Amino acid sequence: MSATEGNTEQQDFWNADLKESDKASSTDGAQQPGGTSADSNSAAGDSSVNMEFLLDISLDVTVELGRTNMLINDMLKLGQGSVIELSKLAGESLDILANQKPIARGEVVVVNDKYGVRLTEIISPMERIERLR
Repeated sequence: MSATEGNTEQQDFWNADLKESDKASSTDGAQQPGGTSADSNSAAGDSSVNMEFLLDISLDVTVELGRTNMLINDMLKLGQGSVIELSKLAGESLDILANQKPIARGEVVVVNDKYGVRLTEIISPMERIERLR
C-alpha cells in the first residue's frame, strides 16, 4: 500500500465518522443553524447576558424593627404620642427582609441626620432554608 492510498483511507474513515455524527445530531433536534448545539448556547458568554437580566429584577426590601399584635379596638385608640410596645428589646438587631424572606440582620445608625442600617450578619443559605420549614 502506498502513502497516498493510506491517506485516502484515513480521509474516508474521518468523512464517514463526520457523516454519522451529523445524522445523530440532526435526529435529536439539538443541531442549531451554523453548526452549534443547544448545549453550547449556555456557555460562559451567554451566562453574563442572563445575569444582566437578573440584575434588573426589583425586590421589596424591609427593615423590621419589631412586631406586635393589636386588637382593632386598641388600634383605633392610637393617637399622636401613643407608644406601641414591640417584640424586640432596645439594642437588639433588626431583621432585613427581601420579598418578606430574611436575608440579613443589622443595627440602626444615623448618617447625616437620616436613619440607616449597618449590616452585621448575612443569613447563610442553609439557615434561610431551615427557616422555610
